[in-house]
Amino acid sequence: MPDWTYHPLRGAAAAVLGRRRSQLTALRLLATIGSRPAGARLIARGFGHRHPPERLGGEITGVPLTVRLGITVPPSLAREAVRAMPPLGAGVVEVAPVSADDVETVREAAVGRSLPLVVRACDPEAESALKPYVDGFTSTDDPHVLHLSEPSVIAAADALEEPGTVVLARPGVLVEAGPGWFARVTEAATPTAPAPGLRDVGRDPRRWPAWWWGLLVGLGMTGAGLGAAAITLGPVLLWYDRDYLGMTLHKLHAVNHHLVHFLQHDRITMAGTMVAIGALYTGLAVGGIRRGRPWAREVYLLSGAIGFPTLFYFLVTGFVEPLHTATAIVLFPMFVAAVRRAPHTPRWQPAPEGPERERRRALTGQLLLIVTGAGLFVGGAVISVVGLTGVFVPADLAFLDAGAQTLEAANPRLVPFVAHDRAGFGGALMAAAVAITLLSAWGWRRGEAWVFWTLATAAAAGFLPAVVVHGVIHYTDFIHLAPVYFGIAMTGTGLLLARPYLCAKASAGPKD
Repeated sequence: MPDWTYHPLRGAAAAVLGRRRSQLTALRLLATIGSRPAGARLIARGFGHRHPPERLGGEITGVPLTVRLGITVPPSLAREAVRAMPPLGAGVVEVAPVSADDVETVREAAVGRSLPLVVRACDPEAESALKPYVDGFTSTDDPHVLHLSEPSVIAAADALEEPGTVVLARPGVLVEAGPGWFARVTEAATPTAPAPGLRDVGRDPRRWPAWWWGLLVGLGMTGAGLGAAAITLGPVLLWYDRDYLGMTLHKLHAVNHHLVHFLQHDRITMAGTMVAIGALYTGLAVGGIRRGRPWAREVYLLSGAIGFPTLFYFLVTGFVEPLHTATAIVLFPMFVAAVRRAPHTPRWQPAPEGPERERRRALTGQLLLIVTGAGLFVGGAVISVVGLTGVFVPADLAFLDAGAQTLEAANPRLVPFVAHDRAGFGGALMAAAVAITLLSAWGWRRGEAWVFWTLATAAAAGFLPAVVVHGVIHYTDFIHLAPVYFGIAMTGTGLLLARPYLCAKASAGPKD
């Protein structure tokens, strides 16, 4: 489990299962999933772990390592550790101390391993018996192997600065710090360079960096959302809307005196979501991609891969909106330019370690934001399905005080017109939700204030217009708005808990 479930939930797990049993259950669960190739990739990618820099590679007792960071465990935990540790970012497992009685246990643990396994044997008999099954043997007096008992990320990173030093954490380190400890140490030990600024962009679009294209897409989405809001608060219908419907606002009002307000509520909510997406893309581009965060590019890519195809909802609704189409056509090439290459050079400024209590509170906030993002995705999917099928939910019909058949009788194109807005909103909400969920899951680091402000801005842009417009038009059904109120409470609480951690001051410059 990631740190954002491990720490917030381990007290409850310990109360139900007992402290020791809950720890073993977590380890065995990770081992079961991590022992399968697909499961190991799921853990590594889901936790946001990336390949360590080459300078962290090395060897232990002549055994090559991709990263000089691992764990030392007793024989009783060897089998689970060998399977659970690789996707968490460990580069080696040491089993110690091993006596002749433990040989069979270590042999079983060594079967099917995907990382180097070394042993510190208590006697020559155990070493001789295990020589064909393990990768090497360590000794208690090896000056190049450092065993850590404290979960200090900085201490481990500083030790890795010595090219020949291998850092092995004792089990208590992961129990105290959480499964993300390896990734945090690897990142802290990664050398960084200064982040580029506006002067580095240049005037030739062919040489513009990916983050600049990503920023342009974010600003474009924000502008499009504000433009959609201005249209909704002004004329409501543009010429192509009137041509498609064959109706003016007055005629719509004559059909149903709530219908214009209903259209406005759908479109204002959609506009707010577009502005939220713009804020998320802007933050990911400037705060993430510009600073060489590979995961930021992946968040951007996955969100856009959901958002842009929703243009084709018109194949179901039958209504093509020219401005929506034009916006997508203009922004999509920029989106491709923003995500076509992964950033390679780390350019972030690491923040020093702060109080552990501050980090624990932030992890609870992180869990709340991830749950909120997942809930928004489910909500967006439901709204898309409703928009492409039944179009209206019972609360909508109660507000309109009319059935879908009544609207269809007045104008056969009215329901498809509403369906286009509703389905499009669902698709945009899913795109925003993916960005919120993954940014919260992968971007939670001390000193990354841009993550806080990106999420706060997106939340304000997404939630506030939805609440205000429902109040203005008197569409105040509590059940209908309950998910919005719940999302506001979860997001606000999560950001308040995480603010001291995310907004802590970073170091003065890059790490050499």
